Formats: sequence, structure tokens, C-alpha cells
Amino acid sequence: MSQSHAPLQVDRLRPLSLDPQAHPRGQPHLSAASGLVCAQGRAYVIGDDEHHLAVYSDRASPGELVRVVAGDLPVSKAARKKRKPDFETLVALPGQALLLALGSGSRRHRDRGVAISLSVQGTPLARARPFDLAPLYEPLRTRLGSLNIEGAFVLGDEMLLLQRGPAGQASMSLHYRLRDWQSLVEGHGAALQPHALRRFDLGAIDGVPLAFADGDALPGGGWVFTAVAEDSDNTYADGPCRGSAVGVVAADGSLQSLRRLPGGDKVEGIAVRLDAQGTALFMVTDADDPAVPSWLLSAWL
Repeated sequence: MSQSHAPLQVDRLRPLSLDPQAHPRGQPHLSAASGLVCAQGRAYVIGDDEHHLAVYSDRASPGELVRVVAGDLPVSKAARKKRKPDFETLVALPGQALLLALGSGSRRHRDRGVAISLSVQGTPLARARPFDLAPLYEPLRTRLGSLNIEGAFVLGDEMLLLQRGPAGQASMSLHYRLRDWQSLVEGHGAALQPHALRRFDLGAIDGVPLAFADGDALPGGGWVFTAVAEDSDNTYADGPCRGSAVGVVAADGSLQSLRRLPGGDKVEGIAVRLDAQGTALFMVTDADDPAVPSWLLSAWL
């Protein structure tokens, strides 16, 4: 792994438990956590094979499920995979009390986003509002070919998307003007083109390339990301995970550091919280197995 330092120390805070009576398939946990926002004293988690947002208010209580897409997915894993919206990222829009969950774009039926309004206290309000991501994703397909958007976050006056390309293709950060997103979310925007695109070589674990899984902004213009080494040769099929890492990109766009995470967890969503002790990182895992709960992890940067 290039740019590596000592492994990052990680604490396992809690499994992402749920009330099985509230889950459409009776699961006592979230099993495919992919996007994370920490705000208002809560952890908001989106799963890539769910029609719900999970909201966690403390370290022990089961999460509350909030429906964001109508209908229920099949019980069979294969059938569910074909139909799932594949929400891989969750992002908070500053000053708007609004969360956006974005589909990955790895299939055209995954060109869907939902906007989730929050109360002043941070409680999701009313029904999530869907919006079309085709004006965003179709220009990218023309330019890049296959898509797999795994992360999104706001950095100053930009919205950054993180593309995890198929095997043999570099990870990329795609840079958009934040002001252009308002019309997209409202459903009447023209095609959006990134004003900048940057490629990153993240190295490999056991010969499997690391690729972006999510990101979040840091003070001073830099950003932090998670990366996974998933042994799959396309943007649709899952594969065994060889490990995960956390990296930092400096304000000038250069890769500043990359540190492997202990164990073999597939670590996806990441959120930054600042306090008097420094920069805390919170992360969620995805085992790609409905029987295995996702976990909320923490580390100090």
C-alpha cells in the first residue's frame, strides 16, 4: 500500500441494531451500511440494499427506520440486488437541514436520489422526495464508461463525488459547483458536468487495488476518505474484501497519507466530527451478508 503509515487504531462502538419487528425482512440489524452522516447528536445511516434510513440517537438503543422509498425489496439476496436502489452515499447539505441519499449509478435503475428533510431537532420529516440523477450520471457515463459513485460530500463551495472504478481503473474525485445542485435536487436541472476531475492511485492490499468507498471534508480545505480492496472485476458484482484503509487528501489535491485499518472489515461510510480533543472519525461497515450486522467504528485522525 503506497503512502502507508502505522495502522489506524479503531474502536468498535456498537453494532447497528434494529427492532426486527420494524424491519421489512425481520432483521435485528442493518447489514449493508454504506453512507453515514453524524449531526444533531445522531448517526444517520443509509444501507445499499434498503428502502429505509436508519437513525441512531445513542450508543445502545436500536436504530429507528425511516422509509425513503416506497415498497419492499425481495427476501432473496440475488433478487434484492437486482432491484435495490443501491444508495451508496449520504450527504448533508449545509444550511438546509437536508440529507441526500444517492444511488451508485452502477445500473440505470440506480440513477435515483432521495432528499430527506430534517426538523430543527434533527428528526426526519414527512416522506423523502425522490429526484433523478440521470442529468448528473449520463454525462459521466459518456466520459468515463461504467459508474460506481461511492461517496459524496460538501467541501467549501463544491460538491465532490467519489468514483470507484472497476478493476484496472483509477479512483477519481469529481468536482461540481455546489450551487448547481439545487436545481438537480428540485428535479428541473440541465445536464451537469464536473469542472474538475482528479485521479488517485491508492495502492493495493494483497494485490487487490484499493478504491474509494466514501469521504468527508476536513478543516482547511482537505478531505478524508475510506477505501476498500474488494476483489471484483466490475461495478455490479460483490467480491471478497481484502481490507480497508483511511486516507487524507490535502487542500492542493495531493494524497497526503493512507493508513490501513486493522482486520478485514469492509469499511464504507465515514463522517468527521471536530471537538476539543481533535478530529474524530466515525465509520460504518458492510459485510455484504444479511446475517452479519454492520458496525459503527471510531478513530482519531
